[in-house]
Amino acid sequence: MLASPDFRLLWLVGNVVFAVRWLEMLVVGVFVYQHTGSAFAVALMTLLRMLPMALFGAVIGAVAERVERRNALIGVVLAMLATSLGLAALAYAGSLAVWHLAVASFCNGIAWAADNPVRRVMIGEVVGPERMGPAMSIDVGANNASRMVGPTIGGLLLAGSGISGALTVSVVCYAIALVAAIRVRHRNSLGSAGMGTVLTRMVEGFVLVRRDPRLIATLTVTVIYNVFGWPFIAMIPVIGQDNLHLGATGIGILASMDGLGAFCGAIAIALYAKPVHYARLYVGGVAAYLVLIIVFALVPNVPLAGAALLLTGVSGAAFSVMQATLIYLAAPAEMRSRLYGVLSVCIGSGPIGFLGLGMLAHSIGASSATAITGGLGLLALAACWPWWRRIGTG
Repeated sequence: MLASPDFRLLWLVGNVVFAVRWLEMLVVGVFVYQHTGSAFAVALMTLLRMLPMALFGAVIGAVAERVERRNALIGVVLAMLATSLGLAALAYAGSLAVWHLAVASFCNGIAWAADNPVRRVMIGEVVGPERMGPAMSIDVGANNASRMVGPTIGGLLLAGSGISGALTVSVVCYAIALVAAIRVRHRNSLGSAGMGTVLTRMVEGFVLVRRDPRLIATLTVTVIYNVFGWPFIAMIPVIGQDNLHLGATGIGILASMDGLGAFCGAIAIALYAKPVHYARLYVGGVAAYLVLIIVFALVPNVPLAGAALLLTGVSGAAFSVMQATLIYLAAPAEMRSRLYGVLSVCIGSGPIGFLGLGMLAHSIGASSATAITGGLGLLALAACWPWWRRIGTG
């Protein structure tokens, strides 16, 4: 796979975009908390970044089947570059406000919603279905390696040169991703479609999910993870500052432990996981993740918190790799973009979790709120056993 120039370029685009995303999420979280003192406001930034998945995921998935995906990828990267360039200009002018970051988070969330139905479908087309599992392991592993680099660099830049320096790095990185996207040679066949056709294809995607127990099960677990598990990342800057008494650099290093664990987990999956393991890795990864965020929220010192985040990364990698792989393998070839669009909608359930966690953290504190949310997630996973036990069947 790495011998394929197109796979390497798509892989590079993903690496750069994800690294900048993690850098920005850390920097924005610290900046907003320092300027507002509100854990709810911090959670709101990540909520806005994920909201477009729920709003536009199905539409993007349906449209992605009717456009040339390379051009769509270029457009997505160009939009993120323009957003970061605008924020950097505001920061250097001393005019950057929290509401600017909120708007930018929403705009970049639209680009995030396009990653599965555009870039990852392109990866599947380049490598073929039989190599999709290892390809996703490599992609997720590298993307999660960026979670080591992004928060660490973000914390260092925020401490050393302020948010303007961090946003400058974002602009440079997006420019690199844009060059890589332009160099991709893969093209998909095109079809003509009006708006009616797009709506019809969206409906067909949801109908297929309803008829396939494997897809229902996979997407149910996705919703549980994104409502009860994933939102805890918004609390890392808050817990790091309030409970562990860390500065911006320390918070960045702490947050990077999750990425380190995810990188190691994804590489292990690429080397050793077989199709027979996919369902257990998927569900088991979510269960372990929920347990570990409770541990992270309650441990009293930095080394234990870092160890918990390291292991959340390992378990989260099992979920992330298998999520993309299971959907791709279960979907008919002509409907993969549509089903990835439905997947984006399910991932877009995350704002519910961010909103709930943010409100709870505002009332009882970030640590207690995070632990309670993780416990509720475990209860939800146990209650949905009749659905997710079907993932490995059929």
